[in-house]
Amino acid sequence: MREYHNILVYAMVNLGDVILLTSAIALLKKVYPNARITMLSRPIVREVIEHNPVIDDVILFDYKAKQNAAGRMWAMVQELRARKFDLAISFDRKLRTALLCWLAGIPVRVGPSRVLDARPSRVTWLYTNTVPITYNLDETLQAETYQEIIRSFTGREGHERPILPSPTEQQREKAAELLSSAAGKRRIGLCVKGTFGLKTWPKEYFVEVVRALHARYDAAFYVTGAPGDHAYAEEVIQAIGLPVENLCGKTNLMELTALYAQLDLLVSVDTGGAHIAAVTGVPLVVMFGCTSPRRWHPISERAAVFSSHEPCCPCSYGETDCPSYPQPDCLYHVKPDTIIAACTAYLDET
Repeated sequence: MREYHNILVYAMVNLGDVILLTSAIALLKKVYPNARITMLSRPIVREVIEHNPVIDDVILFDYKAKQNAAGRMWAMVQELRARKFDLAISFDRKLRTALLCWLAGIPVRVGPSRVLDARPSRVTWLYTNTVPITYNLDETLQAETYQEIIRSFTGREGHERPILPSPTEQQREKAAELLSSAAGKRRIGLCVKGTFGLKTWPKEYFVEVVRALHARYDAAFYVTGAPGDHAYAEEVIQAIGLPVENLCGKTNLMELTALYAQLDLLVSVDTGGAHIAAVTGVPLVVMFGCTSPRRWHPISERAAVFSSHEPCCPCSYGETDCPSYPQPDCLYHVKPDTIIAACTAYLDET
């Protein structure tokens, strides 16, 4: 097997995808233990790739930013050339980054024929080695698809799990401070808003779950999420009508990782936060809507996922285009009683 010593991996994808593909980078590290692995990715995921034990260096590239005109692109080409990578591996199908690697003259450029959906990649002409992905993506864990790129190219078998950096002591202390109101109570986290409407479990269902758990346990509740989730979280909290703290926007990603590790339970929609929580090992209950749980299941033995498995799912409808809008079947058929039972099963273990 040919040896590589200076490897570039790249993916211009969202948080959950990046967490899942760290499993593939971990596999790559096992195949080439002496190689230096650099990751090219979006600034929004910086915290989960910097100081990651399977990633040696990070290059950030905001591929949608206005400054990435010809001059900015050429500067990135020059940087990649200067680093003298001998192998580049793509985990997405973005033209701009594949073109960067081609223009930089990286001699071996690997990428998948498909990776995000059934459509063939349009950038395979920029690869020297195309990995054929022929199976049904929605029936296969996405982490396994990312790892298949490595297995197919290297000829080496193996399965790895997603890896995150370890939170610092300061990050753990901030998390503990944010959860200080629990004071001997069970600590239950809530992630209530998906990245789009067909991933957001009904507000009234969260109300029912929190009220049921509050009646059964001496617990403190915390809503977590990004700054943009804060207003919606407030609406959910108002509807619940019980003391619930809104922590949306109050943590960075590694502080959130530390916070999840200190919870007794997280109840979440299908979002990047659920994949962070899975790495920490916190008991996790996840409600899926239009996406495939067979593909996007958080990788943890302590993750229970629920989907109504509608015949129309997975889908790519816009929220208002859904045939069952304004009460999408995929969300409204995942009932609160089912989620309450899963939560109590975890909480009664401790």
